[in-house]
Amino acid sequence: MFSLFLTPAYLPFAIAFIVMIGIGLIEAIGLGLGQLDLDAEAATAGGEGALDWLGLGGELPILIWLTSLLGCFTATGVAIQQAAFALTGTPLAWPLAAGGALVVGGTLNRFVASGLARVMPAFETSVISTDDLLRRRGTILEGVARRGSPARAKVVDQHGQAHFVMVEPHDDSVVIHAGERALLVRRDGGLFFALPEENTLLRSI
Repeated sequence: MFSLFLTPAYLPFAIAFIVMIGIGLIEAIGLGLGQLDLDAEAATAGGEGALDWLGLGGELPILIWLTSLLGCFTATGVAIQQAAFALTGTPLAWPLAAGGALVVGGTLNRFVASGLARVMPAFETSVISTDDLLRRRGTILEGVARRGSPARAKVVDQHGQAHFVMVEPHDDSVVIHAGERALLVRRDGGLFFALPEENTLLRSI
């Protein structure tokens, strides 16, 4: 069976399977990328119905949803090729099989994702908005944060989940070094602005 994935007719499904395994390994080692926030801007642009149709309306972590989609795509694609081989003696050309698997697998994933969202409440409760990281302290991991030159920081949310964000000082004259902690006070897109913890105004917070 594995040898089928080495043939051109099964190439898209082999790639999808490898990516699915890779995402599973990322989640297993705890990088936490599954907690990526789907910003509400998509809904305001008319994307809410599309997200619901795709199975993303239930706040299922994005990488869990993507793993489910890849699994449905792979399984559907293999089933299509096996059916074609049983009927005609040869599998379909991979673009035709991939197109059919995307439509059928995407539809199937809507129900699979909805089911996963119901049976994995721990994931649902740990999905947070990006703005929920504001007023939390982060630690600069590497580099030096200056205005116009952000540094990477680690922030732990209320669920104990680590997030990695880019941080600049809130004040132009401030520099925050690696290993120092800072309070996130505002954000602009994906960039956060912070006050260093040594700031006397923060010592009582």
